[in-house]
Amino acid sequence: MPTTSSTTTTPTGESRLALVRRARRIDRELAGTYPDARAELDFTTPLELLVATVLSAQTTDVRVNATTPAIFARYPDAEAYASADPAEMEELFKPLGFFRAKTRAVIGLGQALVERFDGEVPARLEDLVTLPGVGRKTANVVLGNAFGVPGITVDTHFGRLARRFGWTAQEDPVKVEHEVGELFDKKDWTMLSHHLVWHGRRVCHARKPACGVCPVARWCPSYGAGEVDPVAAAKLVKPGPRG
Repeated sequence: MPTTSSTTTTPTGESRLALVRRARRIDRELAGTYPDARAELDFTTPLELLVATVLSAQTTDVRVNATTPAIFARYPDAEAYASADPAEMEELFKPLGFFRAKTRAVIGLGQALVERFDGEVPARLEDLVTLPGVGRKTANVVLGNAFGVPGITVDTHFGRLARRFGWTAQEDPVKVEHEVGELFDKKDWTMLSHHLVWHGRRVCHARKPACGVCPVARWCPSYGAGEVDPVAAAKLVKPGPRG
């Protein structure tokens, strides 16, 4: 359970208990705002999600989703990735950018899965992070969305919003993950990640957040960092990767 001592100070100067209550209120409001929040990478198996997440580095989910059907059809299992011809794989990966590095990572990933995990994607964070190209962010994406194991995915959107909300002052993703995790029940971690990522992509942008139409503005200590006029702010809202 999160620490809720009312005497513990926080980045915003409010009590620990007040921070926990405010954080959970924000999450409840975002859950109502984005009832369809989910992973925006298309997949049907843990392996597909793992590969898609590795490929999503430095590109968009839209581009990954447009490219992965052909990739998944060509490489149906870990053995296929492990024995892939690099030149052929590079051609499939070209639309995603950094295709040579991603080819090396995915072939290495397939080989590691075959050699150490009988070709299956492991369902433990400590195993996932030993795989080529897999860090805590990718591991938590796979655990939370393919295996139902709660995890906080700290991407750029999550980290930005967590700091704007005053949930943490940390910049390091691992420290953000731990500090924010203490504010919520573990069972809520995966959906919390989706809520913040969806809100970050649609409303709470990095350069000009649409504060005037933000559903959690009343609980946000950073309100006013962006456009506060509702009409002007509404023009800043983006539909998100799926339109």
